[in-house]
Amino acid sequence: MFMNALKVRFLEDVTLELTFQDGKVIRYNMARLFSKYPQLEELRRNRKLFLSGHLDVGGYGVIWNDELDIDATSVYECGEVVGHEDTTINQQIGVLLATTREGQGLTQVELSKLSHVDQGDISKIEKGLGNPTIAKISKLFKALGKSISLTLL
Repeated sequence: MFMNALKVRFLEDVTLELTFQDGKVIRYNMARLFSKYPQLEELRRNRKLFLSGHLDVGGYGVIWNDELDIDATSVYECGEVVGHEDTTINQQIGVLLATTREGQGLTQVELSKLSHVDQGDISKIEKGLGNPTIAKISKLFKALGKSISLTLL
């Protein structure tokens, strides 16, 4: 499953930390990629360059320049979980929707057809953006064969 990154921190050497939509904080040492992608060694040689990296607009990865980047999925799947941050209810719903949809092997376009909810809205909801109504959330999960119940903790 793809998880959007929300924040990036640059640590010692060529280690970075990404905070993801599900609240996981994952640490990743870029040096593990040097043998496969030697051009990434420039990040170790040039600390200023390393520190200039930033998340791309969608949170899909960290970009330094046209030749140097890493996708968030690699960090999420291969990095070390070092913490957890609180997430908003919209982020939690987004992760639950994406996980459920992908678990059923459906694309956003297919869910859009089943639920009669615009695919762009589904994308925003899965990213934890916007402020979807309970009716829209219910409609999406109903199309996935699921019902929603609320519990106070």
